[in-house]
Amino acid sequence: MGVLLFVLELNTMMKSTLSYFSRSLRFLAGLIAFHFHSFFIQLCYLMILSLVGYLGLKVSKPRNPVRLNDLDLFYTSVSASTASSMVAVEMEVFSNSQLILFTLLMFLGGEVFTSMLDLLFAGYKLQNKVSINPFPPTNHANQIELGLVLSIPHSDSENNNPCDSNIINVASCDRLKYNCLSYLTYAVLGYLVMVQFVGFSFVSLYMTLVPSARQVLKNKGIKIVTFSLFTVVSTFASCGFVPTNENMLVFKKNSGLLLLILPHVFLGNALYPPCLRLLIMVLKKVTKKEEFSYLLKNSIDVGYEHLLSDLRCCFLVATVLGFNLIQFVMLCSLEWKTKIMEGLNVYEKVVASLFQVTNARHAGESVFDLSSISSAILVLFVVMMYLPPYTTFLPVREHEKDVNKRNEKSVVDCLVLSQLSYLVIFIILICITESKSLKEDPLNFNVLYITLEVISAYGNVGFSTGYSCARQLKTDATCKDSWVGFSGRWSSKGKFILILVMFFGRLKKFNMKGGKAWKLSWPV
Repeated sequence: MGVLLFVLELNTMMKSTLSYFSRSLRFLAGLIAFHFHSFFIQLCYLMILSLVGYLGLKVSKPRNPVRLNDLDLFYTSVSASTASSMVAVEMEVFSNSQLILFTLLMFLGGEVFTSMLDLLFAGYKLQNKVSINPFPPTNHANQIELGLVLSIPHSDSENNNPCDSNIINVASCDRLKYNCLSYLTYAVLGYLVMVQFVGFSFVSLYMTLVPSARQVLKNKGIKIVTFSLFTVVSTFASCGFVPTNENMLVFKKNSGLLLLILPHVFLGNALYPPCLRLLIMVLKKVTKKEEFSYLLKNSIDVGYEHLLSDLRCCFLVATVLGFNLIQFVMLCSLEWKTKIMEGLNVYEKVVASLFQVTNARHAGESVFDLSSISSAILVLFVVMMYLPPYTTFLPVREHEKDVNKRNEKSVVDCLVLSQLSYLVIFIILICITESKSLKEDPLNFNVLYITLEVISAYGNVGFSTGYSCARQLKTDATCKDSWVGFSGRWSSKGKFILILVMFFGRLKKFNMKGGKAWKLSWPV
């Protein structure tokens, strides 16, 4: 009897404790959702994730008995959390547990995952609104702006939509909006898990069945499962980290592996909106749910920045393919018979070139030594890395917004600079911090390489020319070549500035309209 009473009391205590934590989490979610701007939420999230990653790397032991610098560890953690893949430490130094930690950081810091968190906050806002006021008066004036939450749809929506009538049942409309956000959240989660699971399965199978690829991992002491999971998650998150020191250069003859990884560069980045829209179309046809129809017809009003209209998706696909074609033609024209293509047959050259140019705007994985590529190609890569992933050639006006918006600008709008202005400032600051190296080691430290490194960090790509002791004008006997990025040889001040660039690049969507107060035309 005493044991039974103890169990019942323990059960009651557990229920009360869980209820307390549940109320606390709801309170915290409400506090964050209603009182903080999305910019500060994401900034704090990425900073906390980076700090946790640093502490995890600090307490865990590397594979090799080497002493890792604290700044380099934090730099690498920030690089993984912001999906930048800037390398300051050789990847093969890290143990299997540390590689798993990197995988978790890249998964949680990827754009698709963080966008799903935005959906959850938006859904919480709407759920709180419906629960507080389940029977509001049917008046347009009572509609509350909730950021991501849907607004009243346009007249082109389906006739059976409860929000379409002149006398709107606001409660029913809010429930429909909440259901739309819930279904969209589940769709994004399913897409996120399924794409990476399929990619992990195929890459694991390839690495197991192909002797040449399997032997590379065996020689480096990397497990097939760890490599496959790490690489697929990294590629989908557009991070570009690979467990090998040489990145994908060591696999440039494994065209099958490159072709298996290549789709994930698109699926997690530039072509995510068209794929998400296609998924919603399939779900609409299978389930016959009105929520999916609402999402397709009101993509602009949904507020989810990755859910684009069908017209925008078509032009986005055309733009992405056009940019890749331009890069592919230029790379093959200038580098087809150069040193970087040695040992490859025609098929391998085509696949490797396609893989390289695709990564220039997205994941940042590399099969060629960028320091050996011509300067013209590097400048082209700089331009491609600067462009946001959803850059679209849109020759028609898709939707007219803010037609009555006042021309006056606030003080903040006038003080905020453009993206390019901030990048110029960052490049100048790094040239100042690395001024001594620019004078003494001009072949490794030059403005083009610094610009490529900064734009790569801003675009969260991860391309780097690296550092070579053979390019030193003054031979240093203590210099040893290592597979780290160019920024890995910078001073502590230079690395710290690049950390700021990585955060700035990861959150650049909040400043895409910066610098509008400036007029760059001559007075008439």
